[in-house]
Amino acid sequence: MRHPHHLDLDAYFARTGWSGERAPTWATLRSLHLAHVVGIPFENVEVLLGGVPSLELADLEDKLVRQGRGGYCFEHNLLFAAVLETLGFRVTRLAARVRMGTDTIRPMTHMLLSVEVPGEAHPYIADVGFGSGGLLEPLPLLPGVASPQGAWRYRLVRERDLWLLQTVYGEDGWFTVYSFTLERRESVDFEMANWYIATHPRSPFRNTLRVQCSGPHRRAYIDGRLLTVVHSDGSREERELTNDHEVLRLLVRDFGLLLPWDTAFPAPSEPPAPGEAPRRPESAARPEES
Repeated sequence: MRHPHHLDLDAYFARTGWSGERAPTWATLRSLHLAHVVGIPFENVEVLLGGVPSLELADLEDKLVRQGRGGYCFEHNLLFAAVLETLGFRVTRLAARVRMGTDTIRPMTHMLLSVEVPGEAHPYIADVGFGSGGLLEPLPLLPGVASPQGAWRYRLVRERDLWLLQTVYGEDGWFTVYSFTLERRESVDFEMANWYIATHPRSPFRNTLRVQCSGPHRRAYIDGRLLTVVHSDGSREERELTNDHEVLRLLVRDFGLLLPWDTAFPAPSEPPAPGEAPRRPESAARPEES
């Protein structure tokens, strides 16, 4: 796909800390995916403060690359798709229904990618925008193939005409994160979902600060005023943050987000969204719903 906006790949690679061969290979896809997940946090500050994120490529590049900010699934994956296509990969944009422990039918409010690598017999599922429980690396679009990614494992399985992304949570075994089909989605589909997520009064992203970063051996996230760090050995640390100044210091120092020092966050509240999933197992990190 050709993009009317010319991406500054040098700036993107500097933001993610990636260096490698700029060619559409499996090694490039894998390392670039990991670099993006580790280098650009998941965050909903713009929505929490009453804004609706722009999904225009120039705006995404400005926010996530030049301004030192993060975003949620549409922002991350649309930017990543454009980078991959500029490098020569074929990318199909897909939509998913988040499950996280429920069979309730929920709206398609998550975005992911199917990526074709020249010379490979099958596509790969890429998703750099799910938050702390999401993929670190792409998954082969093959049923039942478990993929160790750092301290965590993922796989894809079939359920009739659906594909399910699953991960392992502690002693609970395989856990379905979301379901999707391979139907190509268009920009208007994500514009509509983005508007719903950003403006619906019961959207969890409008009511509670959610900032997350992931790595091969550590996951950290802020949910409201609660900081949680989950380590690869299963241990976890939790700490209540007392005020906006402490939140801002943590976002800048530990999460690498550039925010004005006078940023004030609304008081945490989280009304349940329609059809919202029950709480995750206590042993699990808390991945996001978009």
